[in-house]
Amino acid sequence: MKKLIVPMITIFVFILIVVVVVFSLSNIKKMTTLHEGNMEQVVIPIVLGQFQDSDCGMVIDSLLYASEIVAPNGKTWFFHDHGGMVRWIEDKPFKKKAKIWVYAKDIEGWIDGREAWYSQTDITPMEYGFGAYQKKQKNFINFETMTVKMLRGENMSNPQIRQKLLEKKD
Repeated sequence: MKKLIVPMITIFVFILIVVVVVFSLSNIKKMTTLHEGNMEQVVIPIVLGQFQDSDCGMVIDSLLYASEIVAPNGKTWFFHDHGGMVRWIEDKPFKKKAKIWVYAKDIEGWIDGREAWYSQTDITPMEYGFGAYQKKQKNFINFETMTVKMLRGENMSNPQIRQKLLEKKD
């Protein structure tokens, strides 16, 4: 009888541990990385702390440099740094047809990313430096120029470029 009790207790404890692990995992919030069915190509409200950047995988915890890409098929991806968004979309076949939304700091709202003006020296999550604005200001660049600079590595994450941009800012 004693020989049966030890294995039964071991099995019971093992089953109990499995049940506890399963229940604890079910309480973890799922991160949103992709939203499907956005055929209207509108902004999907980002819930801070529950959405994940599609380029680097980090949690989106601020809207200040957030952007969204909506493909023609309604799939929407989310980003916490405009530079990462540019890098992510570069090799996508739908890049010219995609709707790009960026959070504009000056109006604290969403605007068309292709019509926004971009600063080059903001302190952004991935240190690329591109902040989106609705109104043009001194040293701001358009979307096409920002894209070229990002892809060439001419952004604040490059120490030599950073120094030149900061000198130009003064």
